[in-house]
Amino acid sequence: QVQLVESGGGLVQAGGSLRLSCIASEPMFDSYAMGWFRQGPGKDRELVASISWDGDYTSYADSVKGRFTISRDNVKHAVYLQMSNLKSEDTAVYYCAADRQSGVAVTQPGYWGQGTQVTVSS
Repeated sequence: QVQLVESGGGLVQAGGSLRLSCIASEPMFDSYAMGWFRQGPGKDRELVASISWDGDYTSYADSVKGRFTISRDNVKHAVYLQMSNLKSEDTAVYYCAADRQSGVAVTQPGYWGQGTQVTVSS
């Protein structure tokens, strides 16, 4: 039943980079806002980045602004999260999500990926 599949997580040293990918199984996601959430150990799930259906509007959590970049390719039905200058605080399971109710920004996701682990060592 999984319609969003993440990949690209792994172990990286502080200051390093990773690129996460999320592939959608159906083209209907091309009209939805997409986003990346994360949940660190003992923490609530939080929205990291959001992107509009056409990629023209993006938003970021203050903690990652300037370090992370979200993008999408609707031809490939994919959304990406380029993560640079990683910090130990970025350690979390990262989830791709889609919001059917919005084409601009993720508010209430109705679809989730299975998650991919990102671990940053210091």
